[in-house]
Amino acid sequence: MDLKLVERIANAVLYEGYLLYPYRPSAIKNRLRFNFGLVYPRDYGLAHDELFCMQTECLAASNWRMALDVRVRFLHLTAREGWQEAVESEVTAPALRMDHLLVEPLQMSFAFPTKRSSGALCEAWSQGSRGGQESINGIIEIAGLQVSERVFKITTRILNLTPLADAPGVSRDEALKRSMVSTHTILSARGGEFISLLDPPESLREMAGSCRNIGTYPVLVGAEGERDTILSAPIILYDYPQIAPESAGDLFDGTEIDELLTLRILTLTDEEKREIRDGDEHARRILERTETMPVEQLLKLHGATRGLRRVGGGVL
Repeated sequence: MDLKLVERIANAVLYEGYLLYPYRPSAIKNRLRFNFGLVYPRDYGLAHDELFCMQTECLAASNWRMALDVRVRFLHLTAREGWQEAVESEVTAPALRMDHLLVEPLQMSFAFPTKRSSGALCEAWSQGSRGGQESINGIIEIAGLQVSERVFKITTRILNLTPLADAPGVSRDEALKRSMVSTHTILSARGGEFISLLDPPESLREMAGSCRNIGTYPVLVGAEGERDTILSAPIILYDYPQIAPESAGDLFDGTEIDELLTLRILTLTDEEKREIRDGDEHARRILERTETMPVEQLLKLHGATRGLRRVGGGVL
């Protein structure tokens, strides 16, 4: 497994849409964001018909000696001066033996406590609320099911069980403080390999079609041809997604369009840049990276040829 490659893809998913150009806290689209991969508190989800459970189902080929490493990652929103920042959060379940999961599913609790702050972290989304983070707690359930001689279905469920009083009357902004945002799961297999759900072998097509994924889409990640890692993310991807090597860093926008965004950032006024520097640390990094980008790097963003093909077919 190419850990660096997997981490780059996973982090791109984690921060998808986190900030959008012009990266200023005062910009409407950064104050009223659309969040991917939301897992709301169960009480709020039931009251408002929103997702409170994310489920990944995938197939792996091996025998009962296979072991799994499971990582669940998400952003935990933080109140700051009338808008949102976020802290990376992770829950891990390492070295899970398939023979144990076949007999008894794992149910693991997790909890992230309330953290209060003052000063820069202050009243945020509703009048009278305190700055910092609200608590989040829930459970992760992982189960295995043998579906043929050497093929297993693996089910991972993430449930947000954070208590929420008067859920029907709670605003979305208040619920977001206790929600898991950009939630995704990374599964790694030891002694086995995952089967693509997008392009499974013909003999396993029906089994692949029976996998039920809720709020997430599992794909193979890593170097082309590797089958030991699955990324299950709230964004639809192909197997073996990659970050363009010309990209100097994450710009958080869906299709990146690095050249256009870089040029637009350079045209921001001094006052707009000052607001960015005084705001989110991720936005500051984007600004600093863009302002110090060498001309050679900027020229690489203009376009790249990945391969040529004859009009009638065949590679040149």
